Amino acid sequence: MKKATYHIEKDFKISEVDRRLFSSFIEHLGRAVYTGIYEKDHQTADEQGFRRDVIELVKELNIALVRYPGGNFVSGYNWTDGIGPVENRPRRLDLAWRSIETNEVGIDEFVDWARKANAQVMLAVNLGTGNPQEAGYLVEYCNHPSGTYWSDMRIRNGHREPHGIKVWCLGNEMDGPWQICHLEAHEYGRKALEAAKIMKWVDPTIELVACGSSSSNMPTFPEWDRIVLEHLYDHVDYISLHRYYQNYGNDMDFLASFVDMNMFIKTICATADYVKALKRSKKTMMLSFDEWNIWYQTNVKLKDWEIAPEILEDRYSLLDALAFSGLACTLLNNADRVKIACLAQLVNVIAPIFTQKGGGAIRQTIYYPFRDVSTYGHGVVLKPIIKAPVVETESYGGVPAICSAVTYDEESGFITVFALNIDSEPVKVNFDVRSFGEVEVIEHIVLDGDDLKAVNTFEDPYRVCPRKETVEKGICDTFEMILPKLSWNVIRMKNVA
Repeated sequence: MKKATYHIEKDFKISEVDRRLFSSFIEHLGRAVYTGIYEKDHQTADEQGFRRDVIELVKELNIALVRYPGGNFVSGYNWTDGIGPVENRPRRLDLAWRSIETNEVGIDEFVDWARKANAQVMLAVNLGTGNPQEAGYLVEYCNHPSGTYWSDMRIRNGHREPHGIKVWCLGNEMDGPWQICHLEAHEYGRKALEAAKIMKWVDPTIELVACGSSSSNMPTFPEWDRIVLEHLYDHVDYISLHRYYQNYGNDMDFLASFVDMNMFIKTICATADYVKALKRSKKTMMLSFDEWNIWYQTNVKLKDWEIAPEILEDRYSLLDALAFSGLACTLLNNADRVKIACLAQLVNVIAPIFTQKGGGAIRQTIYYPFRDVSTYGHGVVLKPIIKAPVVETESYGGVPAICSAVTYDEESGFITVFALNIDSEPVKVNFDVRSFGEVEVIEHIVLDGDDLKAVNTFEDPYRVCPRKETVEKGICDTFEMILPKLSWNVIRMKNVA
């Protein structure tokens, strides 16, 4: 059996965990909203038409922020279409996804839904067809207490108290030619600068996210990020990055996607730090990885002008969940710079939660590793010293067989090891935790299986789900544990010294 070693030192700290690392995204796209979170005739619908079964599944994920309303959708969206009496709201062509938008759900309703799901809202403004003044009006509508045109309109629409939205995206993927009213880097930088100024004049307490590169594969990457930050460095708090992964037929390359994600993050950090030096700034720019997931983009087929069409409804396998877990570890290991990360998306559209119209809701395979990191990834991220076998990949060369992240919650005393084993053989790991004095091993959660193509269905909703391995109880400062082949592992121990 192959062997590995972990030396976990409690003083080797990367960063405190920002709970906003465990955020998500709902766009007006496909069935994410309609028959996803909202279905007024559903048997579980509440008084506002929101599906209670979906709300409970979202709560279980411990989502901190939900980015809304797009995505590509936002670049052609007039937010005033979604406020006021529902019967007076217009139906519009959604040019981004070739759909009909009914506007039954708008900003007010979404804020209500997010509160029911124990989450905050991260709101994106339209910098495609929209303009800086409109962005300022939206901040006023959402956050100003009362006594002005837009704040009083919010009150008349049933929300006396301000929404208090604190994180705002300055548009979406404006580097992409697919985007409605796509801009060149310097054009976006100037437009976003003026929006940022107005928005922070309206509410100085908000945080702003600038559009960075929508993929590391973009021909403008990372030059786009440099130019944008030269305009916006002093006015924004984060720069965004987006990246999706899919299996192109090489399973090992796919499982090693975490290597690409890490390189993407490091390149953006280097670019931001160059601008910091250029501007002689004392501020370090943080990152918002506000779209990430497994997404089979080569399978996308849009429909023409339907309401809530069934599109982008990827059904995730065990293999997808394993690749996903490596990405989750990578985000934790970059917690010193990545402060916000939004799993894109949340319901039906490339999502951990999948619903039937008029029927049930299930957890897809990727639900479980996300739930694991959001539930147990508390405290500080530690940097362990790991010696592990190496596996060969076509795209990345030799890659460690174990992709891992470790967190330590000093308040509770829990140390949590998240570990993806991408080797086709089990690996016996020796854990050295002597820096903590002594620990008690509490549990070992495993996600694995004989069929990497297995998916969860409404007929068999728990075909792929975690199991608990038997662990030897007792007090120790070193111990051994086996990571099964091709598996996601959560090992929890408690400091007792």
